[in-house]
Order: sequence, then structure tokens, then C-alpha cells
Amino acid sequence: MRHSNLCMIALAAGLAVPVAASAQTRVAPPASVESAPLAPPAGQATTGQATPVQSAPSTQAQPGQAQTGQAQAPQTQPPAANEPQPVQPAPVPQAPVTPQPVQPAPVPQVPLEPQPVQPPPTLPNPLPAPPTQQQTGAPNPNATLAGKPGDPSDVDEVALTARPVLTLPGQSSWDQGFQRLAESINLLRAEATKAGLKIAGRPLALFVETDDNGFKFEAMLPVDRAPDTATSLANGVRAGLSPSGRSLRFVHTAPYDDIDSTYETITAYLEAKNIVVKDAFLEEYVGELKDPGDPNLEINVYVQPK
Repeated sequence: MRHSNLCMIALAAGLAVPVAASAQTRVAPPASVESAPLAPPAGQATTGQATPVQSAPSTQAQPGQAQTGQAQAPQTQPPAANEPQPVQPAPVPQAPVTPQPVQPAPVPQVPLEPQPVQPPPTLPNPLPAPPTQQQTGAPNPNATLAGKPGDPSDVDEVALTARPVLTLPGQSSWDQGFQRLAESINLLRAEATKAGLKIAGRPLALFVETDDNGFKFEAMLPVDRAPDTATSLANGVRAGLSPSGRSLRFVHTAPYDDIDSTYETITAYLEAKNIVVKDAFLEEYVGELKDPGDPNLEINVYVQPK
């Protein structure tokens, strides 16, 4: 803009001299000068068109007047010095973008096949009671109440199971005790045969009462079954059951005449252990009652605590 004004002033100065020489001569006005467009203010977009500059108006000398020789410069409107410029907002700092981890594609779930339900284990049945007789074939006539042999040098605790028996009550003096027991057992065997019963164990004698003169007893013979009600038993024989329950077993292996020594051992043992027992003692004759002096005669003596 300043450059355009200078050009205009110089051009006006060059034309001033001829005007002074001849005031009658009319001078053509200067051609319009195009100036470069002004830069737009900050924040305003450029339109791309140049702004034409206003040329100086033509002056004609009036008769009798001299021209001043100076041309008026075109008037331009400079921007105001104090005009506020639009404030550009400060750029907002961009936060760094954190790359997100790439999630793997979900693995397709394979449907689980239903597993067969296992049935609960079958609990074993309670163990059967010890066999009271041979399970194969005929009953064992030599079976004992404890089901196992005893130890002559020791005392063992056993559990007796009631068995069907034929019983015969009796009494005897101490001198005739062995003979009376043997006769009662033989009578029971005969009655069992007549009743069609099979012997299922060794003969027994339950001593229910004793004194200085002798004893009362009840002879027993285990059989395979109880006799029918229609079966008649003679000679005072009747059906019954053998003793059952917890018992202490003592083994006597010596002549029957020495049975008193075994009872003395039993009494001493019970007193030492402070065991109170029932008054009845049960003898089981593992050996046959044939000779009271037989050194190998074996007898189980059962004592039942109260």
C-alpha cells in the first residue's frame, strides 16, 4: 500500500510542471493504478480478488487560477492499530493413545458328554455268625460251642450261641458223679436217635447246685433241630436250648479225678481279676467219658460273668 502511494505522488509531481506552463492546456487524468491486494486480517480468509485502488480525481485548471501542481493521493483505510485481533485457542494436548491388548477370540466350548452315573457301591452283608455245625452235609457231632479249640495254658473269652438241645436233669454224689454223667449222656443219644434227630455237637453238663454231699446237674446233647411237638420224648428228656452269651473258657486236659484242681485255678483267676460270675458252671466233654483216669481227657469249662 505504501509503495502504491509513492508511485501516485511521483506521477503527480511529474505532471505538475506542464500544468504550470500552460494553464490553458487540459491534462488527461492519470490512469487508474492497480495495487496488490492487501493481506487479510488474522482470522479472515482471503477471497482471492484484488481490491481496486481509487484513482485520483481529474483536476482541470480554472481560468485565472494556477494549479497547485500536486495530486491528491488516493485515500485508503488502514486497519485500526488498537483493533483486537481474534485470539486463536491454544491447541489442546492430545493424550497418548495406549494400545489396547488384543483379546483372543473365544475358543468354542465343546459340549460335555454326560457321564454315566455309577451306582453306589453295595455294602457287604454283615459277616455271618461262626458256623455252629458243618455247612456241607451232615452236622458235626464233634463241634464245640466256641467253634475252635482251646489252649490249656490260657484263658480265652468266647461268645456262645444258643443251640437246640435235648436235656435231662439229674443229681449225684461226688463219688458217683462221673458214672451218672456218662449214663445221662448215653440216654440222651438214644432219645435223639428215636426222635430222628442228628447229633450236632459235644455233650454238655450244666451244674446248677453243689454242696458237700454232691451236685445237681442238667445233661445236654446238641441236635440239628428242635423236635416236633408231635414227637414224644421219654425217660424225662425234653427239648431246650444251650446257654448263650459272653463266657470265659478254661481247658482241662487230665483225668476226670483231677477236675477239682482245674476249678481251684478258675476260682483263683476270678478272685485275682475281681470277676463276679453266675453260679452255674458248664462243662463240655470234648473227649468221651469212658475212663475217669484217662490222662488225655479234654473238657472245656465255661464260666459266665454276671
